[in-house]
Amino acid sequence: MTHVPDPRPGSRLVRRRVRYYYLLIALVIVMFAAETTMHYTHYTWSRWIVTITALIAVSLAVGSGLRADDLGLSPRTWARGARWAAVIVLVVVVAIALALAIPPLRDLFLNDAYRELGWALYSAFVLIPLQTVIPEELLFRGVITGALLRRQSVAVTIAAQAVLFGLWHVVSSTGLSAGNDGIGDVVGSGTVGQVLGVVGAVLFTGASGAVFGWLRVTTGSLLPCLALHWAANAAGAVAAAFAWKLG
Repeated sequence: MTHVPDPRPGSRLVRRRVRYYYLLIALVIVMFAAETTMHYTHYTWSRWIVTITALIAVSLAVGSGLRADDLGLSPRTWARGARWAAVIVLVVVVAIALALAIPPLRDLFLNDAYRELGWALYSAFVLIPLQTVIPEELLFRGVITGALLRRQSVAVTIAAQAVLFGLWHVVSSTGLSAGNDGIGDVVGSGTVGQVLGVVGAVLFTGASGAVFGWLRVTTGSLLPCLALHWAANAAGAVAAAFAWKLG
């Protein structure tokens, strides 16, 4: 039987790329659905839905061909990543401590969720790492960044995951101005304050996502991203508790 060559040599490659982007879009949709579910439900299991989504996404990514290098988890980057992580945690903690010592800046830490120091510490060392930092970094700087780097330039990859990371915080920031007295005093209350709070959160986290992405690409490791994300959120939670006590 005579073999008939494909009249369009690149057609299979195009189909594979289209399928690849469809899968990536599907992952993003599932991620955002999980985040929305977690925010608007109050079941114990729903608190862990983003964590579960991240673990499943990583498993599927590895099964589809992404390697430890693609995910920023290669053992050869651990030493360099750990050095960056140590410096980052130190700098962030010192910066937050200094801000806490300045009364006008201290007010920005007045988050209603962390009025009690015990709860703030539990959140900082258990809930924030397991429910926020690790799953979000695995999803955005791990799977999404690793997948995009296989098809796109570094600049496009960093920009794309940063935009997605900013939009990721739309749902979680809807009550930002009402739940944080310091931010509420700045942007105001009511609908206008809520909108300004969301826009500000999206812009800030989008810019943060660009920094995280740059760290991920520069070091080749997820550790600096995990360190920066954890230090900012966890130290911020503990600082909130101290802000309430000092206030």
